[in-house]
Amino acid sequence: MAFVKLGSKSEAFRREGQAWHCTSGLPSDVTIEIGEMSFYLHKFPLISRSGLLAKLIKESSNDDGSVCVLQLSDIPGGAKAFEPVAKFCYGVKIELTPLNIVSLRCASEYLQMTEETGDGNLITQTEVFLNDVFGNWTDTIKALETCEEVLPHAEELHIVSRCINSLAMKACTDTKLFNWPVSENSQEGSTGADIWNGISAEKRTQPLTDDWWYEDVSFLSLPLYKRLIQAVEAGGMRPENIAGALVFYAKKYIPLMNRQASFKDATSHTKSGSTISTPSEADQRVLLEEIMELLPNQKGVTETRFLLRLLRTAMMLQASPSCRENLERRVGLQLDQAALDDVLIPNMGYSVETLYDIDCFQRILDHFMSIDQASSAPSPCFMEENQLMEGSLPLTSLTRVSNLVDSYLAEVAPDVNFKFPKFQSLAATIPDFARPLSDGIYRAIDIYLKAHPWLTDSEREQICRLMNCQKLSLEACTHAAQNERLPLRVIVQVLFFEQLRLRTSISGWFFVSDNLDNSQSSLRGGNRDTNTANGMGSSIDDVRERVAELEKECNSMKQEFKKVVKTKKRWNVFCGKKSQCDLNTVKPCKIQPPPVNEHKNHKKGDSN
Repeated sequence: MAFVKLGSKSEAFRREGQAWHCTSGLPSDVTIEIGEMSFYLHKFPLISRSGLLAKLIKESSNDDGSVCVLQLSDIPGGAKAFEPVAKFCYGVKIELTPLNIVSLRCASEYLQMTEETGDGNLITQTEVFLNDVFGNWTDTIKALETCEEVLPHAEELHIVSRCINSLAMKACTDTKLFNWPVSENSQEGSTGADIWNGISAEKRTQPLTDDWWYEDVSFLSLPLYKRLIQAVEAGGMRPENIAGALVFYAKKYIPLMNRQASFKDATSHTKSGSTISTPSEADQRVLLEEIMELLPNQKGVTETRFLLRLLRTAMMLQASPSCRENLERRVGLQLDQAALDDVLIPNMGYSVETLYDIDCFQRILDHFMSIDQASSAPSPCFMEENQLMEGSLPLTSLTRVSNLVDSYLAEVAPDVNFKFPKFQSLAATIPDFARPLSDGIYRAIDIYLKAHPWLTDSEREQICRLMNCQKLSLEACTHAAQNERLPLRVIVQVLFFEQLRLRTSISGWFFVSDNLDNSQSSLRGGNRDTNTANGMGSSIDDVRERVAELEKECNSMKQEFKKVVKTKKRWNVFCGKKSQCDLNTVKPCKIQPPPVNEHKNHKKGDSN
């Protein structure tokens, strides 16, 4: 920390309780009262340095030679700042440091300690040292913190703005230009000389990262911190760095940000092990709303997890509706980056029914859909199961959100107070083309039906229309075919589409098998390499094995179909007299491929 010594005389003051006395031996003829503190001084040293004191002493002096008493209760810095000022007037040694320079500069201005009054006066001395302070990162932060004590006067002298501009300029400087430690903590134990920006010349080991300044400025009060953030933004700092600094500041002064949101958090706000006094809920609410306004608007700059934590905390602290609405909009802007645990926001009120705030998630989802839906292109409605494997299709933002919504529905479905219209509305927000697979929504529907057995047949039909039976995987189809909670019509659809898929797959295998037979004949006729022909023969055997497996699966589906027909008691719903439909005539397609052992001798014309 930088310092400058002024004066040459030894200490000439002593303190007795609430009074300071000059020990020069001459009786005091001026008493200056500042609050409860009294200074017993002499006229001549004060008049030779302070224009204000000279004026006040002249106005209050009496011809009878009585002691002059002056009231300076409004001097910047109070008695603490006037003590070194008085010593300076007597030529006693004092020390200028970043911790007292601001108050001394303001006090000297108040007392009119200009060069016209005396050469080398205190205004000039403090101004020169201030310029040195502004060249050092750590000293500038300390000086800026002390501005709180004399804020109106420091603002009038532009000390606050000069500190902030100095810090902003250094924070915006490319860290590649100086890869040395900057923060005060990194200089502990250093014996080297300090150079520009508070950098120790003997420590040049670790390169700086973009977040090197976050902790140093986090000790500033909210008004000063807000002005600093605005200054670095005007200085061209990247939005990601600004967002990172605000996240650091919020986590430090809003204890609820560091907790997992729960009902317990709504009533218990004590943060154990904290070295910083916990702010009141009113202060935290003001801080949260200010940080919300300072966060950059660009998508992806602020982590979605942080925004959701901020939203939870805003609900706990009962922030303004505009603040919560703004947070919901920002989360919706990048909902595709959210995780399930983060969107499970508990209800904070006492009169709510559901465990989680489903309405809030619906609003967030609506914000996302209003932005993303226009740019989303529909996908084919029917795809083979192997095309739906993870990694085979690019996961667009809409697809990621559809998976998130399905997982969310499955998580909140067991809540018995989760009303059917809300479930239907939330699930229907995602269009069908955004779900490559319907397994997620099927799982959510199944859990919801299990937790709500009182749903009517009509409601069960409506909720099952939310999933596309053609997009169920084989495992999901097998489960659905045996699921007694599903309406019978849905089970029939599942069986039908699964057989259709098997039929299409088997037909494709036969087509490949015939082509491989022809290829093998061509290879033999053309005297191709024997090893290649053997490889083709092996591939044909693999194809036939796969066909046999598919036949077994098809037969298994037939048995399931017959079982459903026998066990369902409400079969007549689909076999009314008006429809003239006999389900006994609906049979799974029969596929009769050539015998496996004789297929090798068949030609292409005989394979059918």
